[in-house]
Amino acid sequence: MNNCFSLTLNVNGEERSTLVRPAETLLNVLRENLGLTGAKPGCENGDCGTCTIIVDGLPMKSCLLLSVEAVNREITTIEGLCDAPIQQAFMKHWAFQCGYCTPGFIMNCHALMMNKPEADNLTVENWLQSNICRCTGYQEIKEAVLSVLDTANKENA
Repeated sequence: MNNCFSLTLNVNGEERSTLVRPAETLLNVLRENLGLTGAKPGCENGDCGTCTIIVDGLPMKSCLLLSVEAVNREITTIEGLCDAPIQQAFMKHWAFQCGYCTPGFIMNCHALMMNKPEADNLTVENWLQSNICRCTGYQEIKEAVLSVLDTANKENA
């Protein structure tokens, strides 16, 4: 690989080193170099959210982030969630159809719950606007998110 250099990324709690080109997106590095294919390429310009991951606790579109910008940051991909409550809720509420957008939605919803555990309907709707489902499963996705938030709030009451 010409013009490549080595960098180390903290992905799913593990230090991973790889060779990258300076202009390579994090999406490409995760998928092609590290074999983490849960973040999907969609529009590759930040509109659809299929590539959403969590960086330092916030949802980020990995197609817009250069791999070099992710050094010294905590990256979590769908592979790093390991049976999170939102994953169970997506299954329980049938919050997926073809499944292509599902990892991005789950990562966005997981970040919502981490950052806004008291989120109301409007907040949930606003967060869900960053991802697109071409199969139109929005109502089921919203129901899944609200069910997890409701359960968490009852447990913390």
